Amino acid sequence: MSTPISPGLDRRALRWPLAVLFLLFLILFLTRSLARQGSPEKQASPPKIAVSVNLVLIPASVTDARGEFVPGLKVDDFRVLEDGRQQELTVFEVGDTPVAVGLVVDHSRSMGSKLPAVAAAVFSFAHTSNRQDEMFVVDFNDSVSIELMKGKAFTSDPKELQEALAAVSARGRTALYDAISEGLNHLQYAHWQKKALIIISDGGDNASHLKYAQVLAQARQSQALIYSIVLAGSDNLEENPELLRRLSKDTGGIAYFPRAGESVESASAKIAGDLREQYTLGYIPQTLKQSVAFRKIEVKVATPAHGKLHVRTRQGYSPAAVNVTPAPLETGAK
Repeated sequence: MSTPISPGLDRRALRWPLAVLFLLFLILFLTRSLARQGSPEKQASPPKIAVSVNLVLIPASVTDARGEFVPGLKVDDFRVLEDGRQQELTVFEVGDTPVAVGLVVDHSRSMGSKLPAVAAAVFSFAHTSNRQDEMFVVDFNDSVSIELMKGKAFTSDPKELQEALAAVSARGRTALYDAISEGLNHLQYAHWQKKALIIISDGGDNASHLKYAQVLAQARQSQALIYSIVLAGSDNLEENPELLRRLSKDTGGIAYFPRAGESVESASAKIAGDLREQYTLGYIPQTLKQSVAFRKIEVKVATPAHGKLHVRTRQGYSPAAVNVTPAPLETGAK
Protein backbone atom coordinates (compact mmCIF):
# COMPACT_ATOMS: atom_id res chain seq x y z
CA MET A 1 0.00 0.00 0.00
CA SER A 2 1.52 3.35 -1.14
CA THR A 3 1.93 6.36 1.10
CA PRO A 4 -0.17 9.41 0.03
CA ILE A 5 1.68 12.60 -1.11
CA SER A 6 0.85 15.86 0.64
CA PRO A 7 -0.47 18.86 -1.36
CA GLY A 8 2.63 20.96 -0.42
CA LEU A 9 4.94 18.34 -1.92
CA ASP A 10 2.95 18.36 -5.17
CA ARG A 11 3.53 22.10 -5.64
CA ARG A 12 7.29 21.75 -5.08
CA ALA A 13 7.47 18.88 -7.52
CA LEU A 14 5.77 20.98 -10.23
CA ARG A 15 8.19 23.91 -9.92
CA TRP A 16 11.11 22.18 -11.69
CA PRO A 17 9.28 21.34 -14.98
CA LEU A 18 7.97 24.92 -15.15
CA ALA A 19 11.44 26.39 -14.58
CA VAL A 20 12.92 24.19 -17.32
CA LEU A 21 10.21 25.21 -19.78
CA PHE A 22 10.80 28.92 -18.99
CA LEU A 23 14.57 28.61 -19.59
CA LEU A 24 14.01 26.79 -22.89
CA PHE A 25 11.61 29.51 -24.02
CA LEU A 26 14.07 32.25 -23.05
CA ILE A 27 16.96 30.58 -24.94
CA LEU A 28 14.79 30.15 -28.05
CA PHE A 29 13.70 33.83 -27.93
CA LEU A 30 17.26 35.16 -27.57
CA THR A 31 18.52 32.90 -30.36
CA ARG A 32 15.89 34.17 -32.79
CA SER A 33 16.53 37.80 -31.79
CA LEU A 34 20.24 37.50 -32.42
CA ALA A 35 19.62 35.80 -35.73
CA ARG A 36 17.35 38.67 -36.84
CA GLN A 37 19.97 41.26 -35.82
CA GLY A 38 22.75 39.53 -37.71
CA SER A 39 20.71 39.04 -40.88
CA PRO A 40 21.02 41.91 -43.40
CA GLU A 41 17.82 40.71 -45.09
CA LYS A 42 15.62 41.09 -42.03
CA GLN A 43 17.16 44.17 -40.37
CA ALA A 44 19.14 46.96 -42.03
CA SER A 45 22.41 47.99 -40.38
CA PRO A 46 22.48 51.51 -38.90
CA PRO A 47 24.63 54.04 -40.77
CA LYS A 48 28.24 54.22 -39.64
CA ILE A 49 29.75 57.58 -38.67
CA ALA A 50 33.46 58.11 -39.26
CA VAL A 51 35.01 59.89 -36.30
CA SER A 52 38.60 60.00 -37.54
CA VAL A 53 39.58 61.72 -40.77
CA ASN A 54 42.63 63.33 -42.32
CA LEU A 55 42.16 66.80 -40.87
CA VAL A 56 44.94 69.32 -41.48
CA LEU A 57 45.15 72.21 -39.00
CA ILE A 58 47.01 75.39 -39.95
CA PRO A 59 47.72 78.17 -37.44
CA ALA A 60 48.09 81.35 -39.51
CA SER A 61 49.35 84.75 -38.39
CA VAL A 62 47.96 87.63 -40.47
CA THR A 63 49.67 91.05 -40.25
CA ASP A 64 49.41 94.35 -42.08
CA ALA A 65 52.14 96.51 -43.62
CA ARG A 66 53.18 97.70 -40.14
CA GLY A 67 53.55 94.14 -38.90
CA GLU A 68 50.51 94.34 -36.63
CA PHE A 69 47.97 91.55 -36.20
CA VAL A 70 44.80 91.97 -38.28
CA PRO A 71 41.68 90.99 -36.28
CA GLY A 72 38.10 90.53 -37.48
CA LEU A 73 38.75 88.43 -40.57
CA LYS A 74 36.08 85.95 -41.64
CA VAL A 75 36.35 82.47 -43.06
CA ASP A 76 35.41 83.74 -46.54
CA ASP A 77 38.47 86.03 -46.50
CA PHE A 78 40.82 83.02 -46.60
CA ARG A 79 41.85 80.71 -49.41
CA VAL A 80 43.94 77.64 -48.65
CA LEU A 81 45.73 75.73 -51.38
CA GLU A 82 47.40 72.37 -51.04
CA ASP A 83 49.80 71.62 -53.88
CA GLY A 84 48.04 74.37 -55.85
CA ARG A 85 44.52 73.00 -55.34
CA GLN A 86 42.03 75.01 -53.29
CA GLN A 87 40.63 73.29 -50.20
CA GLU A 88 37.29 73.68 -48.43
CA LEU A 89 37.72 74.93 -44.86
CA THR A 90 35.90 72.95 -42.18
CA VAL A 91 37.55 74.57 -39.15
CA PHE A 92 37.92 78.29 -38.49
CA GLU A 93 38.92 79.62 -35.07
CA VAL A 94 40.27 82.95 -33.96
CA GLY A 95 41.28 84.30 -30.58
CA ASP A 96 42.94 82.99 -27.49
CA THR A 97 42.38 79.28 -28.00
CA PRO A 98 44.15 76.87 -25.61
CA VAL A 99 47.46 75.48 -26.78
CA ALA A 100 49.83 72.70 -25.71
CA VAL A 101 53.37 74.09 -25.37
CA GLY A 102 56.65 72.29 -24.81
CA LEU A 103 59.57 74.37 -23.50
CA VAL A 104 62.79 72.78 -24.79
CA VAL A 105 65.60 74.22 -22.67
CA ASP A 106 69.31 73.77 -23.29
CA HIS A 107 71.12 72.86 -20.03
CA SER A 108 74.50 72.09 -21.58
CA ARG A 109 77.72 73.54 -20.16
CA SER A 110 77.76 76.44 -22.65
CA MET A 111 74.42 77.71 -21.31
CA GLY A 112 75.52 77.99 -17.67
CA SER A 113 75.65 81.78 -17.41
CA LYS A 114 72.38 82.20 -19.35
CA LEU A 115 70.12 79.91 -17.31
CA PRO A 116 68.84 82.54 -14.83
CA ALA A 117 67.62 84.65 -17.75
CA VAL A 118 66.09 81.55 -19.36
CA ALA A 119 64.19 80.68 -16.19
CA ALA A 120 62.85 84.23 -15.99
CA ALA A 121 61.71 84.04 -19.63
CA VAL A 122 59.86 80.78 -19.06
CA PHE A 123 58.21 82.15 -15.95
CA SER A 124 57.13 85.26 -17.87
CA PHE A 125 55.74 83.20 -20.73
CA ALA A 126 53.73 81.01 -18.38
CA HIS A 127 52.22 84.07 -16.68
CA THR A 128 50.86 85.36 -19.99
CA SER A 129 49.40 82.01 -21.05
CA ASN A 130 45.82 80.89 -21.19
CA ARG A 131 44.73 79.18 -17.96
CA GLN A 132 43.76 76.12 -20.00
CA ASP A 133 47.14 75.80 -21.69
CA GLU A 134 49.07 72.57 -21.21
CA MET A 135 52.80 73.13 -20.71
CA PHE A 136 55.81 70.96 -20.01
CA VAL A 137 59.61 71.25 -19.88
CA VAL A 138 62.19 69.26 -21.84
CA ASP A 139 65.67 69.53 -20.28
CA PHE A 140 68.64 68.45 -22.30
CA ASN A 141 72.42 68.29 -22.23
CA ASP A 142 74.12 64.94 -22.98
CA SER A 143 70.77 63.30 -22.31
CA VAL A 144 67.14 64.35 -22.60
CA SER A 145 64.45 64.27 -19.93
CA ILE A 146 60.81 65.32 -19.70
CA GLU A 147 60.40 67.05 -16.35
CA LEU A 148 57.28 65.91 -14.52
CA MET A 149 55.74 68.73 -12.51
CA LYS A 150 54.69 67.05 -9.25
CA GLY A 151 54.15 63.84 -11.17
CA LYS A 152 52.07 65.48 -13.90
CA ALA A 153 52.86 65.33 -17.61
CA PHE A 154 51.49 68.87 -18.17
CA THR A 155 50.86 71.93 -16.04
CA SER A 156 49.51 75.48 -16.27
CA ASP A 157 51.22 76.64 -13.07
CA PRO A 158 54.21 78.99 -13.70
CA LYS A 159 55.76 78.07 -10.34
CA GLU A 160 55.83 74.38 -11.23
CA LEU A 161 57.58 75.18 -14.50
CA GLN A 162 60.15 77.33 -12.74
CA GLU A 163 60.84 74.58 -10.19
CA ALA A 164 61.34 72.08 -13.01
CA LEU A 165 63.90 74.36 -14.65
CA ALA A 166 65.78 75.04 -11.41
CA ALA A 167 66.14 71.33 -10.73
CA VAL A 168 68.70 70.88 -13.51
CA SER A 169 72.20 72.40 -13.57
CA ALA A 170 74.25 73.28 -16.65
CA ARG A 171 76.69 70.53 -17.59
CA GLY A 172 77.79 68.24 -20.40
CA ARG A 173 77.32 68.43 -24.14
CA THR A 174 74.27 69.24 -26.30
CA ALA A 175 71.69 66.76 -27.64
CA LEU A 176 69.44 69.33 -29.31
CA TYR A 177 67.92 67.15 -32.05
CA ASP A 178 67.03 64.38 -29.60
CA ALA A 179 65.38 66.94 -27.31
CA ILE A 180 63.23 68.38 -30.09
CA SER A 181 62.15 64.87 -31.04
CA GLU A 182 61.17 64.07 -27.44
CA GLY A 183 59.23 67.32 -27.23
CA LEU A 184 57.29 66.51 -30.40
CA ASN A 185 56.55 63.03 -29.06
CA HIS A 186 55.25 64.38 -25.76
CA LEU A 187 52.93 66.83 -27.53
CA GLN A 188 50.97 63.85 -28.85
CA TYR A 189 49.61 63.24 -25.32
CA ALA A 190 48.15 66.75 -25.00
CA HIS A 191 44.41 67.37 -25.13
CA TRP A 192 44.57 70.43 -27.40
CA GLN A 193 44.95 70.20 -31.15
CA LYS A 194 46.97 73.42 -31.35
CA LYS A 195 50.56 72.60 -30.38
CA ALA A 196 53.88 74.40 -30.22
CA LEU A 197 57.48 73.97 -29.10
CA ILE A 198 59.66 76.81 -27.82
CA ILE A 199 63.37 76.00 -28.09
CA ILE A 200 65.82 78.01 -26.00
CA SER A 201 69.35 77.21 -27.13
CA ASP A 202 72.33 78.41 -29.15
CA GLY A 203 71.54 75.88 -31.89
CA GLY A 204 74.60 73.70 -31.40
CA ASP A 205 74.44 69.92 -31.31
CA ASN A 206 77.26 67.50 -30.50
CA ALA A 207 75.54 64.62 -28.69
CA SER A 208 72.33 63.63 -30.51
CA HIS A 209 71.61 60.26 -32.01
CA LEU A 210 69.19 61.81 -34.52
CA LYS A 211 70.07 63.99 -37.51
CA TYR A 212 68.50 67.30 -38.51
CA ALA A 213 66.68 65.71 -41.48
CA GLN A 214 64.98 63.22 -39.16
CA VAL A 215 63.80 65.95 -36.79
CA LEU A 216 62.51 68.07 -39.67
CA ALA A 217 60.53 65.11 -41.05
CA GLN A 218 59.01 64.51 -37.60
CA ALA A 219 58.12 68.19 -37.22
CA ARG A 220 56.37 68.19 -40.58
CA GLN A 221 54.24 65.26 -39.46
CA SER A 222 53.35 66.73 -36.07
CA GLN A 223 51.73 69.99 -37.30
CA ALA A 224 53.32 71.75 -34.31
CA LEU A 225 54.60 75.32 -34.52
CA ILE A 226 58.25 75.63 -33.52
CA TYR A 227 59.57 78.87 -32.05
CA SER A 228 63.19 79.49 -31.12
CA ILE A 229 64.95 81.87 -28.77
CA VAL A 230 68.52 81.71 -30.01
CA LEU A 231 71.13 82.68 -27.43
CA ALA A 232 74.17 82.80 -29.68
CA GLY A 233 77.19 85.09 -29.80
CA SER A 234 79.56 83.33 -27.42
CA ASP A 235 82.94 81.78 -28.22
CA ASN A 236 81.33 78.37 -28.71
CA LEU A 237 82.30 77.27 -32.22
CA GLU A 238 79.49 74.71 -32.32
CA GLU A 239 76.72 77.31 -32.26
CA ASN A 240 74.36 76.92 -35.20
CA PRO A 241 71.66 79.62 -35.00
CA GLU A 242 70.68 79.27 -38.66
CA LEU A 243 69.51 75.73 -38.03
CA LEU A 244 66.87 76.97 -35.58
CA ARG A 245 65.87 79.77 -37.96
CA ARG A 246 65.20 77.23 -40.74
CA LEU A 247 63.29 74.86 -38.50
CA SER A 248 61.07 77.63 -37.13
CA LYS A 249 60.33 79.08 -40.56
CA ASP A 250 59.45 75.69 -42.02
CA THR A 251 56.86 74.98 -39.32
CA GLY A 252 55.27 78.45 -39.21
CA GLY A 253 57.00 79.73 -36.09
CA ILE A 254 59.61 82.46 -35.58
CA ALA A 255 63.23 82.43 -34.44
CA TYR A 256 64.14 85.32 -32.13
CA PHE A 257 67.72 86.52 -31.70
CA PRO A 258 67.87 88.77 -28.62
CA ARG A 259 70.39 91.54 -29.14
CA ALA A 260 72.80 92.90 -26.58
CA GLY A 261 70.78 94.56 -23.85
CA GLU A 262 67.55 92.88 -24.93
CA SER A 263 66.14 90.44 -22.41
CA VAL A 264 65.10 86.88 -23.13
CA GLU A 265 61.81 87.74 -21.45
CA SER A 266 61.04 90.14 -24.28
CA ALA A 267 61.37 87.34 -26.83
CA SER A 268 59.16 85.00 -24.79
CA ALA A 269 56.50 87.74 -24.51
CA LYS A 270 56.48 88.11 -28.31
CA ILE A 271 55.99 84.37 -28.73
CA ALA A 272 53.15 84.37 -26.21
CA GLY A 273 51.48 87.22 -28.10
CA ASP A 274 51.90 85.48 -31.44
CA LEU A 275 50.25 82.30 -30.15
CA ARG A 276 47.30 84.35 -28.86
CA GLU A 277 46.79 86.26 -32.12
CA GLN A 278 46.35 83.59 -34.74
CA TYR A 279 43.68 82.17 -36.98
CA THR A 280 43.38 78.39 -36.95
CA LEU A 281 42.25 76.95 -40.27
CA GLY A 282 41.42 73.33 -40.92
CA TYR A 283 40.45 71.23 -43.91
CA ILE A 284 40.17 67.67 -45.11
CA PRO A 285 42.45 67.22 -48.15
CA GLN A 286 40.60 66.56 -51.39
CA THR A 287 43.36 64.29 -52.61
CA LEU A 288 45.00 61.61 -50.49
CA LYS A 289 47.89 60.40 -52.61
CA GLN A 290 50.05 58.51 -50.16
CA SER A 291 52.93 58.60 -52.65
CA VAL A 292 53.34 62.34 -51.99
CA ALA A 293 55.85 62.67 -49.14
CA PHE A 294 55.40 66.41 -48.62
CA ARG A 295 52.42 68.61 -49.44
CA LYS A 296 52.93 72.30 -49.97
CA ILE A 297 50.46 74.69 -48.29
CA GLU A 298 49.67 78.24 -49.35
CA VAL A 299 47.30 80.53 -47.45
CA LYS A 300 45.95 83.68 -49.12
CA VAL A 301 43.92 86.46 -47.53
CA ALA A 302 41.98 89.12 -49.42
CA THR A 303 39.49 91.59 -47.96
CA PRO A 304 38.34 95.01 -49.23
CA ALA A 305 38.71 96.51 -45.75
CA HIS A 306 42.50 96.07 -45.72
CA GLY A 307 45.39 96.58 -48.06
CA LYS A 308 48.05 94.02 -48.76
CA LEU A 309 48.28 91.50 -45.92
CA HIS A 310 51.09 89.16 -44.96
CA VAL A 311 50.37 85.57 -43.90
CA ARG A 312 52.84 83.45 -41.94
CA THR A 313 52.09 79.76 -41.65
CA ARG A 314 53.77 76.40 -42.09
CA GLN A 315 55.20 75.69 -45.53
CA GLY A 316 53.52 72.32 -45.75
CA TYR A 317 53.18 68.96 -44.03
CA SER A 318 53.86 65.27 -44.40
CA PRO A 319 50.61 63.26 -44.39
CA ALA A 320 51.80 60.41 -42.18
CA ALA A 321 50.30 61.73 -38.92
CA VAL A 322 47.28 63.95 -39.46
CA ASN A 323 44.54 61.62 -38.20
CA VAL A 324 42.47 63.56 -35.68
CA THR A 325 38.81 64.19 -35.08
CA PRO A 326 37.65 67.41 -36.77
CA ALA A 327 35.89 70.18 -34.90
CA PRO A 328 32.78 71.86 -36.35
CA LEU A 329 33.15 75.05 -38.32
CA GLU A 330 33.35 77.94 -35.88
CA THR A 331 33.44 81.54 -36.97
CA GLY A 332 33.19 83.43 -33.69
CA ALA A 333 35.98 84.58 -31.43
CA LYS A 334 36.58 82.50 -28.35
